[in-house]
Amino acid sequence: MSLAATPYPTQLEFHGDLRIARWRPLVQWLLAIPHLMVIYVLSMVRSVLTFIAFFTVLFTRQIPRSLFDVIAMTFRYEWRATSYALFLREDYPPFDFQPAAADDGADRNTLVTFAYPERLSRWQPLVKWLLAVPHYLVLLALGIAAIFVVIAGFFAVLVTGQYPERARDFLVGVYRYNLRVQAYVGLLTDQYPPFALSAGS
Repeated sequence: MSLAATPYPTQLEFHGDLRIARWRPLVQWLLAIPHLMVIYVLSMVRSVLTFIAFFTVLFTRQIPRSLFDVIAMTFRYEWRATSYALFLREDYPPFDFQPAAADDGADRNTLVTFAYPERLSRWQPLVKWLLAVPHYLVLLALGIAAIFVVIAGFFAVLVTGQYPERARDFLVGVYRYNLRVQAYVGLLTDQYPPFALSAGS
């Protein structure tokens, strides 16, 4: 099977209703504060676990499965909370901390899965950050564009009560792209991320 036909090891999907109550953009970020505080703690935990993973890959060419599953959980939790904070959907995300590479389905709006690698390159942890520089440049441009899209979505929901589908798809795509780059640099896969926003890549 060709590489192009093989799904990327990190997959992110979003299935929210486009209809959003008009008041939600004004307060949803406030309602998300408990989740955002949890994200902050989880991001620190992830940094420590990634540091440990660096040495396990360097010496054993593996990330212990339990370590991998916890790191995957932190990314999954982050996307669930972020998609809510950005008022992409109305359903409040669960406080779910189940460590697993596969999504446990606790949040019906989102799906984030990671394919566990049995073997990783011993030398790539030393250079992945450098190999990812082109992606960082793309993400910088996408991030700037995403700010304007969020602002446009804010006013669209206030006026129409509906999130523009293309705008939402763009934001989901940018987050998907960012997640794949983070998974690559964070040693969860050796497969170089595609320059694509789509789920099928």
